[in-house]
Amino acid sequence: MPEHAAATGAAAEEHIRATSSPPPLPPSDGPTTSATPLSTDGPGIVQPATFLRSYAVRPPAITRATERERPAATLSAADKEQTDALRAIRAFLKVRTSYDVLPLSFRLIIFDTALLVKKSLGILIQNGIVSAPLWDSKTSTFAGLLTTSDYINVIQYYWQFPDELARIDQFRLDSLRAEIERAIGAPQIETVSIHPERPLYEACRKMLESRARRIPLVDIDDETQRAMVVSVVTQYRILKFVAVNVKETEQLRKPLKELNLGTYTGLQTADMDTPVMDVIHMLVKKNISSVPILDRQGIVINVFEAVDVIALIKGGVYDDLQLTVGEALLKRSDDFAGIYTCSVQDRLDTIFDTIRKSRVHRLVIVDEEGKLKGVLTLSDILEYVLLEGEEEAW
Repeated sequence: MPEHAAATGAAAEEHIRATSSPPPLPPSDGPTTSATPLSTDGPGIVQPATFLRSYAVRPPAITRATERERPAATLSAADKEQTDALRAIRAFLKVRTSYDVLPLSFRLIIFDTALLVKKSLGILIQNGIVSAPLWDSKTSTFAGLLTTSDYINVIQYYWQFPDELARIDQFRLDSLRAEIERAIGAPQIETVSIHPERPLYEACRKMLESRARRIPLVDIDDETQRAMVVSVVTQYRILKFVAVNVKETEQLRKPLKELNLGTYTGLQTADMDTPVMDVIHMLVKKNISSVPILDRQGIVINVFEAVDVIALIKGGVYDDLQLTVGEALLKRSDDFAGIYTCSVQDRLDTIFDTIRKSRVHRLVIVDEEGKLKGVLTLSDILEYVLLEGEEEAW
């Protein structure tokens, strides 16, 4: 199969640089200021709360269930504005296709399933990407999407069978499904895909149903009538596409607290001295993509992401899995963007504005002191935008 080059932009992840402690959040009714990282010994924590606009006093909080049950005749002006905005976003997603999201110029890296796992790691790092479509050259078929979860499965296999390290070094990508995932009882490689001419709304629903954060676009070649991978679309790119093109996002003026949006209970946390393997076990056990890192006062100082494991096992060397979180984070490159934070009082319109301006993959929800309150993921936002108050089937 010829080598494909295609954009890493849609699949690339942003990372976070360690810092001593975050600057305090601005008051909820304060003036708008520009966001600047902490400038002590290096890039600090970027706080999108400094992007957020001031807001007035809001009506009493209501839950999602209550909001759905309220008759249309009793909707307040704010409720109606919120509902109209959601309808506008859904209508937009139903008339635009996945092709529309793609940039004019991009590169795509496609891995043959016969490639060695350790070589695939080097290619990901060299090209600054964290996932790649898989192609079976024997059958000329799309074979799924390789993500950081699959490399975490390799780590778990090594952890359970340390005597197998010599064999792991010779594993090819097709071994992930045939041997590694079966041995540790992990889910198989994601195979969900969508035709690029299908509506974006359908792509979003497929991602939510499969809990995938990205979806490959697979077309049919007119001459050979065989499948071909066009690109990969991420939740971030879709939400940014909405933020840029749907002006009604400015009507989403309700704060996170009223929307009950985000995760606030059962949060997994660690500190700089926590062993990396303990954090990896958290990622697997809770099926999450990140773990907030706190100091002794409970203040958020960093986030360990699933993508961080790639730098730890590059070249097929697994010694760095013995490191602490603090030591592991030092292996990140210098261009990591920082942690994005918000408060429960921040509004969804300002969150969309942050997504439009910055590459955001999650927001850590903190209080006035910078202490952890919850986590807001792009999956949370996408689910709310697509499903809130939606009863009809797609």
